[in-house]
Amino acid sequence: MEKKNPLVIATRNSGKTSEIRDLLTGFPVEIKNLDDFGPIPVVEEDGQTFDDNAYKKASFAARILGLPALADDSGLVVEALGGAPGVLSARYAGENASDEQRCAKLLQEMIGKANRRAAFECVISIAVPSGPALTYEARCEGLIAERPAGQNGFGYDPIFFYPPLKKTFAQLSREEKSRVSHRGRALNEMKQEFDKVLIWIRRHMPPEEKFLYGQVKEE
Repeated sequence: MEKKNPLVIATRNSGKTSEIRDLLTGFPVEIKNLDDFGPIPVVEEDGQTFDDNAYKKASFAARILGLPALADDSGLVVEALGGAPGVLSARYAGENASDEQRCAKLLQEMIGKANRRAAFECVISIAVPSGPALTYEARCEGLIAERPAGQNGFGYDPIFFYPPLKKTFAQLSREEKSRVSHRGRALNEMKQEFDKVLIWIRRHMPPEEKFLYGQVKEE
């Protein structure tokens, strides 16, 4: 029986963990997330780019746990707002704002703006304890709708209109969104090369940690 190597998803989000576990079914990898370990400090996402934040989260988890780790960072970039909300997408309307409040603030900012072009961007970082990382990026172009539509998804999905399907992201099924979204595209690109990813991880695990890669470090 082929040995399964651990890969930590640097999140406590069970839905995101399940999505990646399903995506990588058939590969010799055992998906864990931060809930499988003891208390871990929260990483401050203060990077200037999605790449900065994704790498910071993945690298921190890898160093703390001594295992390869994967993290992603994503957000909405609106052309007429100079790229805002960007890396501040989750905090655009304040730290504890709801999705509805974030969408409302963005629509308010867009009043009177003819240019509605926007894009969702995603960066996935896979890091090892010694520091190096692999990066996967994807982008999905669309428009900011005049008003929210749809009940699915989360975040800015109700106001992100995707012209090829003539629907907002919140009007798409989960399967439709996975095929076209920034995050779905980045994950699928990673999946296509995952055999190479595993080889890269084995080569870059530091000598003192190599014995852990093939068994889960006990807490």
